[in-house]
Amino acid sequence: MLGTQSRFVQRPQNKPDTMTELADMFYTLVFGDTEFSVPRRYVDLVPKGLGAQGMVVAAMDTITQQSVAIKKLSRPFQNVTHAKRAYREFKLMKLVNHKNIIGLLNAFTPQRTLDDFQDVYLVMELMDANLCQVIQMDLDHERMSYLLYQMLCGIKHLHSAGIIHRDLKPSNIVVKSDCTLKILDFGLARTAGTTFMMTPYVVTRYYRAPEVILGMGYKENVDIWSVGCIMGEMIRGGVLFPGTDHIDQWNKIIEQLGTPSQEFMRRLQPTVRNYVENRPRYPGYSFDRLFPDVLFPSDSSEHNKLKASQARDLLSRMLVIDPEKRISVDDALLHPYINVWYDESEVNAPAPGPWDHSVDEREHTVDQWKELIYQEVMEYDPTTAAAASANEPQPIR
Repeated sequence: MLGTQSRFVQRPQNKPDTMTELADMFYTLVFGDTEFSVPRRYVDLVPKGLGAQGMVVAAMDTITQQSVAIKKLSRPFQNVTHAKRAYREFKLMKLVNHKNIIGLLNAFTPQRTLDDFQDVYLVMELMDANLCQVIQMDLDHERMSYLLYQMLCGIKHLHSAGIIHRDLKPSNIVVKSDCTLKILDFGLARTAGTTFMMTPYVVTRYYRAPEVILGMGYKENVDIWSVGCIMGEMIRGGVLFPGTDHIDQWNKIIEQLGTPSQEFMRRLQPTVRNYVENRPRYPGYSFDRLFPDVLFPSDSSEHNKLKASQARDLLSRMLVIDPEKRISVDDALLHPYINVWYDESEVNAPAPGPWDHSVDEREHTVDQWKELIYQEVMEYDPTTAAAASANEPQPIR
């Protein structure tokens, strides 16, 4: 359990006057085993959750008078993978600007020199719950349709920057009580390939598309599969394809949707194709059987007149194993179950700058990634950046 008890910790200051002044800009609270050292502008800290990527607290920003979430990254420099991921997330959060993608309001570190640098804090908009909690509720058609519409708008914005997510899941989608939705993360780096026969690793893969599971090429509608899995879970109230590893995941998919065509099989790598073709053949079930009327809310009596038959039709176009036959993001936004919310300024918001994919291919040591992140934090928090050591090393490229 995450302890809600916190205590104020006084830090002795044995530094020159300027450093003492800087230290005074921060104060430290302890939640469970996690220390939070934050600028004094943030008050009323309340722990919200502890996840794999770090701890999150809610706080009030006394300068903007806005409720915010502050995330302390968990051991961002423990290895190259963690450091590179932290840098990528940081750069992407600065790049994108859309109402359905979480915004970065500030970033800071209490350490004032590169040598001391070890903690990264990100300040974001505060939301009420993640989608895992919402899925357990009885959603009417309006709410379900509106949540899906916002997911699709956020995905389309990422795609316009050349970012294909590939790892959308309910735990990384957050909502407010007014039903507004934001995507929290940016998915798999382009170089984060997977192979079908690889040793399983601990990750939620229930929402990953067949082309990701099978190590095939992919395009934008890889993310449509994930939206379909999330939509199906909203309707059914449970995970659609709860595989324990890649192979079990594939079996769960074909048992329900049926074995794909030979045309699809021919596009697989030889070893994967050999395995897939030697599985028992499954006819699959119709979407009427997989998602019967009894699972859906009552048809809408609102002006939108949303119906179970429309929702099922959209699902049947999203949950298609072959990406060549799966609906596109643009066409999903025009589907009758979704387009009741269509707003040009949301669907076609100005594209962010293109994402520099060389970041995904770049190889650095942990210390080099650390320096790059330090430079970003200093740039983002100009009020305290002046305190950084005067003899900054030259930027790494």
